[in-house]
Amino acid sequence: MKLIKSVLLGAALAGTVGVAVAQEQYIPILSYRVGPYAAGGSGFFGGSIDYFNLINANGGINGVKLKWEECETEYNASRGVECYERLKSKNGGAGLVEPLSTGIAYGILDRVAQDKIPMTTLGYGRSDAANGKVFPYVFPLITSYWNQAAAMTAYLGSKEGGMDKLKGKKIVHLYHDSAFGKEPIPVLDAQAAQYGFELIKIPVAHPGNEQQSQWLQIRQAKPDYVILWGWGVMNAVAIKTAQRNGFPREKILGVWWAGSEEDVIPAGDAAKGYTTMTFNTPGNYPVLDDIRKKVYDAGKGNLDDKTRVGSVYHMRGVTAAILWTEAIRKAQEKFGKGKVMTGEQIRWGMENLNVDEARQKALGVLGMFPPVKTSCEDHEGSGAVKVQQWNGTKWVPITPNWVTGDKALTKKLIDESSAKYAAEKKITPACAS
Repeated sequence: MKLIKSVLLGAALAGTVGVAVAQEQYIPILSYRVGPYAAGGSGFFGGSIDYFNLINANGGINGVKLKWEECETEYNASRGVECYERLKSKNGGAGLVEPLSTGIAYGILDRVAQDKIPMTTLGYGRSDAANGKVFPYVFPLITSYWNQAAAMTAYLGSKEGGMDKLKGKKIVHLYHDSAFGKEPIPVLDAQAAQYGFELIKIPVAHPGNEQQSQWLQIRQAKPDYVILWGWGVMNAVAIKTAQRNGFPREKILGVWWAGSEEDVIPAGDAAKGYTTMTFNTPGNYPVLDDIRKKVYDAGKGNLDDKTRVGSVYHMRGVTAAILWTEAIRKAQEKFGKGKVMTGEQIRWGMENLNVDEARQKALGVLGMFPPVKTSCEDHEGSGAVKVQQWNGTKWVPITPNWVTGDKALTKKLIDESSAKYAAEKKITPACAS
C-alpha cells in the first residue's frame, strides 16, 4: 500500500448550519521522498508545500486556501499513474498536477486532457507540448529540454569563440537511459549536423551507481566536452568517476537536474569548478525569508532540515508553486475572485500567465527565474536559462543575464513533432476556447 498523506490547512470545516465553510483549492502532490531520486523529490515538493503554507498563512488566494494530498510514486511511472488516478477526483477534483517525472508525465499525458486537469512539467517532460494548440492541458513552463539543449551547445560554442568553432569537436551525451535522458537527442542531433561536431551518445542504466565502462568509453573517445544528462545518484557518481579517469570537470556541462547541492557535495573536491544549466538564479530572495519566518518559525515547514530552504531543488519547488498560484489568481480574475477554480479555468490561467519583472518584484522573487509569459501558441513561456558553477561551497551564476539557444530550430522541431502527434491522435490543432 502506498503512502498517502493528507494535509489540510486553513480554517476547519464547519459542521454547524449557518457557519461559513472555508473554500479550498485542491492540488494533488505526486511526490517521491524515498529511493535514489529522493533528494530531488523531497526538495522540490517540500519547496512547493512551503509556498502553499506561506500562501495560506497570508490568507490564501483572495481568501481561497490551498489543500493537498500527497502520494508516493518513488519516481516510478506505473506508480505515478496509479497515484494520479487515486487522487485526481478527491476533494472536489484536482485543479492541476505536476509529477516531476518525464516517465509519469508521458503516462498521464492523454489522461489529463480527458480529465481537463492541466499538467505542468517545469523544466522537463515532452518538449513539443509547448504547442498549446495540440497539447492544451500540458505546460512545460519556463524552459523545455529542447531549449535547454540548444542553450547548452550555444554556451559551449561561446567557450570556443563561436558556433563555427564547434566543427570537428567531439561532444559526449552521457545520459540517464530513460525518456528523460533521451528527450534532448533530436536537438543535439540537429545541431551536430548543422555545426559539424561529432555527437557520441552513451547511456547509463538506472539508477547510475556504476559508470566505469561508460567513462572508459569517454576516455578512449577523448571528447572535447561531456554533457551530463543525469538525475539522482548518477550525478555524483559521474563527477567522481570522471575524476578517477582524469577527465577535467571544467569540460563537463550538466543538465539542471545534475546541478543541485545534493549532486556535488557527495562528490567532494571532484565537483569544484563543475558547471550546469539552471532556470533559477542562485541566491537569497525575500520570499525565502518569508518562508523561514512565517512557515518554519511557526513549525509548519515541510522539510526536516531547515538549511535546505533556498537550495536548488527547494527553490525550484517554490518557483513551481508561484507559477501554479499565479495561474489560479489569473483564473480568478476572469472567472470569479475568491472562488475555487476548476481545472479548465486554471488551464486558462496557465495559458495567460504574465509573470514579468514587476510581478516578480511584488512576489519577492525578482530575478529568481526568467519572466514567464504564456499563450496558446507558447505553453513554455520563456526558454531562457543561465549557467551556474560550483565553487566548492555554493552555486554561483557565471552568465549574468538570461540566455537562449537556437529558438528557431527548437520551434521548427516543436511544430514538426506536435503535428505528427496530432496526426497520430487525430487531433485538430486549435486554441482552446
